[in-house]
Amino acid sequence: MKPDTLGAATAKTANAAERKAFLVKHMVTIMFIALSLAGYILAGMTPFLFLMDIVARVSRNAFLVLSLIIPVMAGMGLNFSIVLGAMAGQAVLIFVTHWGVNGLPGILLCLVLVTPLAMFLGYLTGKLFNKTKGQEMIAGLILAFFAQGIYELIFLQFVGGIIPMNNTTLVMSSGIGIRTTVDLTGGLKYGMDWPGQLWGNDTLLRPTLPWAFLSVIAAIVVGYLLYVFVFKGKRPSPPPLIASALALGYASWWSIVQIQESTQINWIRVPFLTWIVIAALCAFILFFSKTKLGQDMRAVGQDRHVAAVAGIKVNRVRIIAIMMSMVMAGWGHIIFLQNMGAFSTYGSHEQIGLYSVAALLIGGATVSKATIGQALLGVLLFHTLFIVSPAAGRQVFGDAQVGEYFRVFVAYGVIGVTLAMHAWKTLLQNRARQEL
Repeated sequence: MKPDTLGAATAKTANAAERKAFLVKHMVTIMFIALSLAGYILAGMTPFLFLMDIVARVSRNAFLVLSLIIPVMAGMGLNFSIVLGAMAGQAVLIFVTHWGVNGLPGILLCLVLVTPLAMFLGYLTGKLFNKTKGQEMIAGLILAFFAQGIYELIFLQFVGGIIPMNNTTLVMSSGIGIRTTVDLTGGLKYGMDWPGQLWGNDTLLRPTLPWAFLSVIAAIVVGYLLYVFVFKGKRPSPPPLIASALALGYASWWSIVQIQESTQINWIRVPFLTWIVIAALCAFILFFSKTKLGQDMRAVGQDRHVAAVAGIKVNRVRIIAIMMSMVMAGWGHIIFLQNMGAFSTYGSHEQIGLYSVAALLIGGATVSKATIGQALLGVLLFHTLFIVSPAAGRQVFGDAQVGEYFRVFVAYGVIGVTLAMHAWKTLLQNRARQEL
């Protein structure tokens, strides 16, 4: 065989191997992108309705999914025990609602109160996980079921009896136990947008989608300029850079002016402060991963034995990871519920762990590696399926309930399928190493 032909054959084989490795690595995400596109086409939804729903869902669910990343970094797998953090968030919301602290001050009070409670629950959970190394996911599931019983005991029997609460809106007519539904309307509902309402400008923290997009573009441009000129200390010729930024800003502004003529797009409101908080959490995770503690967590996640030999206190690092995840889950559930405006006292937290884990896995994460991008992509794909599946079921089968069944199947099935694919992928990688 000629050298040129041999080189071309080798390159072709290498390209085929790269494509296969890419498909194996991203098989779950590719499958759900295809399902999302097919569901959207079959549903026949208008872009306006889809955007309105997806903006709301991503805004209120992203924080919860991001709370799973740090335990994965520490090698503890998928933290199903974030349900305990959600319970803590709900408990605090109930009491703050009873005290009548409304709006953003009420939300801030909830965040302050839930932090020590979630840290305590995270400490106990971390101690349990240190006793069940390698079985953290199943331990987290069982722990959530156990905690559900204690939660119901407190709010069905203790509140109104041992814990005094004289509130006919929250407490059952018997005077014992919290009602099955808590309405946050007029209190903590949209509490994170409260300053805009207080100042008489509802568009300040809930801008329309076009203006929110323009604000993001402006923030990116300003952030890039600060990064180049301040943090990197570079002094390139500024006119081309500034001209490009101004051109981008003008093009975005002109496009938004044109879009504003469409009245429907203005009905889509973006909870801007919530997005800022989510962006802050992403920045914190990136920063934390580069700190000494973050590097210790990565070392523990890669090999506990090697980390212990290197002088890292493995058990302590694992407990801190779970405590951080639990606090983030408590905050995330408060953000979720204030956006919903009402919640089921005894049921709204039950599926938090399952749905958050499913969303993270759909984004391409595994039990051993998860990134911010995978978390956000997973939220987008998971809730796209939640939006389009009932409409697709109605269009194809004439019954929207079929789509509801499909949503339940997706939520439970994706975890099993992803874990099976992860095991298969690990097997393929081990075989590849043996062949080298």
